[in-house]
Amino acid sequence: MIYGAEEEKSETARMSSFVGAIAIGDLVKSTLGPKGMDKILQSSSNNDTVQVTNDGATILKAIGVDNPAAKVLVDISKVQDDEVGDGTTSVVVLACELLKEAESLVGQKLHPQTIVSGWRKAVDEARRALTESALDNGNDPEKFQEDLMNIARTTLSSKILTQHKDYFSTLAVNAVLRLKGSGNLDAIQIIKKLGGNLRDSYLEEGFLLDKKIGVNQPKRVENAKILVANTPMDADKIKVFGSRVRVDAVSKVAELELAEKEKMKDKVEKILKHGCNVFINRQLIYNYPEQLFADAGVMAIEHADFEGVERLALVTGAEIVSTFDCPEKTKLGQCAVIEEVMIGEDKLLRFSGVKLGEACSIVLRGATQQILDEAERSLHDALCVLSQTVKETRTVFGGGCSEMLMAEAVSQLAARTPGKEAIAMEAFARALRMLPTIIADNAGYDSAELIAQMRAAHAQGKHTIGLDMVRGEVGDVAELGITESFQVKRQVLVSGAEAAEMIMRVDNIIKAAPRQRVPDDRCH
Repeated sequence: MIYGAEEEKSETARMSSFVGAIAIGDLVKSTLGPKGMDKILQSSSNNDTVQVTNDGATILKAIGVDNPAAKVLVDISKVQDDEVGDGTTSVVVLACELLKEAESLVGQKLHPQTIVSGWRKAVDEARRALTESALDNGNDPEKFQEDLMNIARTTLSSKILTQHKDYFSTLAVNAVLRLKGSGNLDAIQIIKKLGGNLRDSYLEEGFLLDKKIGVNQPKRVENAKILVANTPMDADKIKVFGSRVRVDAVSKVAELELAEKEKMKDKVEKILKHGCNVFINRQLIYNYPEQLFADAGVMAIEHADFEGVERLALVTGAEIVSTFDCPEKTKLGQCAVIEEVMIGEDKLLRFSGVKLGEACSIVLRGATQQILDEAERSLHDALCVLSQTVKETRTVFGGGCSEMLMAEAVSQLAARTPGKEAIAMEAFARALRMLPTIIADNAGYDSAELIAQMRAAHAQGKHTIGLDMVRGEVGDVAELGITESFQVKRQVLVSGAEAAEMIMRVDNIIKAAPRQRVPDDRCH
């Protein structure tokens, strides 16, 4: 092996992996459930930004991790966030609990391959039980809307928006139902404005752009034909670094400036030939072209941020252009009315009656930037879960009910299975039961009592019994309306088990040697 490389073998490597992964799980465990706690994340950069969050993916993204097994858990949390939007903490905690059980089994001299084999059978059985318990109200619009409301409430109950979860659930469901099943979340824009409180947030039909209209230009345009561009509209400077222009008279400088003005005037005339009455540019628009647009009665908006321009092009049906020689090939955006509106202290532009009818904007208000950022993350999670549920309409019960149901099915399979694999299956069931245990512990309730009651109820065939975290007792989650997306639960089960299995199979960690510094022998 190359000098400087490091190697950890067999038991040492496995213990190193377990310790790193379990530390990550213990870090985010306290944020799980409706009574979970928040973490403050402080960056080490100069601006010292502070985030207050209980979102598993956000916490894990912010921490620096050296342990390779811990990095695997950070990655599955990110994948869970990208794939379904919620369950980022649950998937890490499940993998962590599986590894804690595996650590004990390895200590009992069970071979890792035997444990993995038992886990795979347990995952298949748990998935079968979860699929059988799933309900599908996709063909009944009224019941399905009620399901969506319950899922939104359940998702938001563990977030900062829990105090206003009915209000924000209605906002999120209305926004997702406007998408008419397309699931294109780009059509939903979230705008954060400091001031007021969370209850002042609202859903605005159409599109909002956080920009102001240029000087002396129309403040309201009806039947707008919008040209969206990404082109320099400043005076064309000589952009070669260190270049000089030598002239033999001051009059020549004036001629240069005039030539630049004429060039800009030609460009504006080319833009006006497109027949647009609104021009929105990604880059700056200087005073002279702005004045030309005002003279022509065209509304010009400058420096629209790139994401804003992309979304605007999507919702108005326009194409972003950077050259203006072929007006007949350029696709203009359309919109019924563009006008200025006031939100708090700021003026924004509202685009009503856009071509993409499902487009809408959610305006979030809040007392501090941290509250606004966390509210946006919470609402984004809810929107992601709802858009997934619109595509995959099956739902399952929450409140630890589904985990207990899967654990019961795996335990029954373990009882019927001969050999050592049964021990691994029983360990898998214990890991599943740990999720409701942690939810109860985080709320300060007696988890041992509650989990024992839930286990007894499920053994008697009462498969809708789960945790009621408001009263601190077990209850019928079907009556309480604690519903979760089937897609989210299935992804948590599969991803958590796969990550734990991957770490379980490791028996060697090899770290590459650091890059050797070569002495600089050049003459100075």
